[in-house]
Amino acid sequence: MLTEAQLAELLSDLESDRVERTVSVTDTDKFCQAICAFANDLPSHRQPGYLLIGVRDDGSLAGLCVTNQLLLDLGAIRSNGNVLFPPVMSVAKFSLKGGDVAVVEVLPSDMPPVRYKGRIYIRVGPRKAVATEQEERILSERRTAAVRSFDARPCIESNLDDLALGQFDAYRREAVDAETIAANHRDIEQQLASLRMYDLGRACPTFAGILLFGKNPRFFLPGAYIQYLKLPGLDLTDIPEDQAEISGDLNSMLRELELRIKSFVQTSMHQVNSLEERLLPDYPEWALRELLMNAVMHRNYESNSPVRFYVFSDHIEIQSPGGLYGEATSSNFPTRNSYRNPVIAEAMKSLGFVNRFGYGVQRAQALLNENGNPPAEFLFDEHAVLAKIYRRAA
Repeated sequence: MLTEAQLAELLSDLESDRVERTVSVTDTDKFCQAICAFANDLPSHRQPGYLLIGVRDDGSLAGLCVTNQLLLDLGAIRSNGNVLFPPVMSVAKFSLKGGDVAVVEVLPSDMPPVRYKGRIYIRVGPRKAVATEQEERILSERRTAAVRSFDARPCIESNLDDLALGQFDAYRREAVDAETIAANHRDIEQQLASLRMYDLGRACPTFAGILLFGKNPRFFLPGAYIQYLKLPGLDLTDIPEDQAEISGDLNSMLRELELRIKSFVQTSMHQVNSLEERLLPDYPEWALRELLMNAVMHRNYESNSPVRFYVFSDHIEIQSPGGLYGEATSSNFPTRNSYRNPVIAEAMKSLGFVNRFGYGVQRAQALLNENGNPPAEFLFDEHAVLAKIYRRAA
C-alpha cells in the first residue's frame, strides 16, 4: 500500500490514468468498474491503480469520515463474484487534514481480461470505458505464459473440433454482458480466447476450454472425473450399494453431483424442544455441495487421480487430488486460499455453482453446525486434501 506522501502526489496529479476519484460511499457499480479497469491495465503500466474515495475531481478532500463498514464493503468486492477473476487488491484508510480517504489499491491482473458483470472495463486516459473488440483482443493476447495457471495453458494436442461449441454459446450468455454479445463481430476463436478458453498463439483450446466444453475431456486429462461409491458399512472392501464414474464436461459433472447428493440424503423427525419437532436431514445438502464444489475447483488437474466421493454408513469422505496450494497452509486453512485453477473458479461462479470466492468451507461448517452435525475434519498431505463429514446423530 502506498504511503501518505505518495497519496498526496496522486491527489495533485489530475491527469493520471491510474487514479479514480469519487466522493460517493455507496456507488458500488462505480467502485467495481474502476477496480476492473485497473486490473486490466490496458496501458500496460504494470503498476497499481488507485480508487480514492472521499476525494473530489479537482483533488480536494470532501471531508469524509471513513467507517470500518465502508472498508469492509470495499474489501468484500474481491470475493463477491461480480468482478471476475478477483483481482489482487488492498484497502486502507488515510486521515488527512480536510477529511479521511479510503484507498483501494489494485494490482494489474496476470490473466486479463477481467470483467465486471460480464463487461470489460479499461482506462482511457483519466476516464473509464468499455473495451472495444480490438482492446479486448489486446488484453487476451497479453497473458504471460510464465505465470499461467495450468487451466489457462494451451492443450496443444487438441483443436477447435474437440469442443462442443453449442455449450460454449450457452456459457458465454452467462459470463458475458448481453450488450457485448449483441455487438460482437469476432470469430469463435477470439470469443473463446477472451474467456481464457482458447490460446490464439498455439491455435488450440486451453485446458479450461477442454474441461468446460470438451467432447471428451478425459482423453486429454485422464483424472478429470469423480469416483462415487455408496457403501453399506465402514469398509472400502464392502460391495457398494451404488457406484459411478462421473465424467464429461464440467457443467454436466457438477449437475450429476447435485443429483447424487439428493439421492442419499435422508430426512427424519427430530425433537427440537419439549413443544416442537422438526424434519432434519442426516447431512445438510448445501454443506456437501459446497465441499464437493470446493474439491472440484481446487483439485490438481495434472494428476491422473479422480476426486473421490465416498459415502459410508456413518460419514462421507471427499478427497481432492493435490495438496493445499499457494498461500493456504494447514494452519491458516480455510481462512486463506489461493486459486490453483482461476479460470475454472470463474466459470463455476458464472454457472452458479459458486456464490462467493473463499467462503465455501466456512459456509459448509456453519451449515453442519446449524443442522447438528459435527464439524467436518480435514487431513492434508502433499498429494491430496481429505474432508470427512459425519452423519447427524439420531
